[in-house]
Amino acid sequence: MKTLREVPIGSTVKVKKLHGEGAIRRRIMDMGLTKGVEIRVRKAAPLGDPIEITVRGYELSLRKADAAMVEVE
Repeated sequence: MKTLREVPIGSTVKVKKLHGEGAIRRRIMDMGLTKGVEIRVRKAAPLGDPIEITVRGYELSLRKADAAMVEVE
């Protein structure tokens, strides 16, 4: 299982599954991270958290804790 947290900068991946429960899962889905969508990891903050991704044509900053709940392929 590979998560969005482990994806190297510059890579493009596809969402396979979302983990987590309740409000956290709903918040991730509301940001546009749903099954089958392609994500490009653009850059990371100097200390590694958060990461910036491109999803559905817009840029999004995501904490690594939330990125760990997104399984990708």
